Amino acid sequence: MIITGPENFTLAINDTRSYALLPQSKGQLSNKKKLPKLYIISHNRKPIYVGITTQPIKSRLRYGFSAVGVGGYYGYAWRRKYKEVELHLWFQKDGRNLTDIETIEAEVVYEIRNQLGQWPEQQTEIHFHQSEKIHREAARKISKYFMCKTMGV
Repeated sequence: MIITGPENFTLAINDTRSYALLPQSKGQLSNKKKLPKLYIISHNRKPIYVGITTQPIKSRLRYGFSAVGVGGYYGYAWRRKYKEVELHLWFQKDGRNLTDIETIEAEVVYEIRNQLGQWPEQQTEIHFHQSEKIHREAARKISKYFMCKTMGV
């Protein structure tokens, strides 16, 4: 399994329905369409949400910011609480399936729980699958980077 990243961005939440990339973000949000992605949202260097998508990240963010409860989905809870967040984005480059990135997502959330003593505060759901060594290693690499670079742990 090949995981690359992270790409890091700062998002200003304009209102609960839109965001803008802040100038300190280097580059632009990638438009890599079909690659599975894992993303961590943090605030003041503390992870608050872990998610995955196969959509372009712009599309996933747009959906999370525009949801109003249709089908029971109300969008990102954190968009209502924060004015600025950091987005950390990893890509799964090989041809494995969505279950792999979902498994890594759960393992990353578990690693955050172990390291910080609490689940990410805005985590609203998680998909659990039996993990293999490759999933746990990818999750440790992601959480180690995140915790070392952003938390100083």
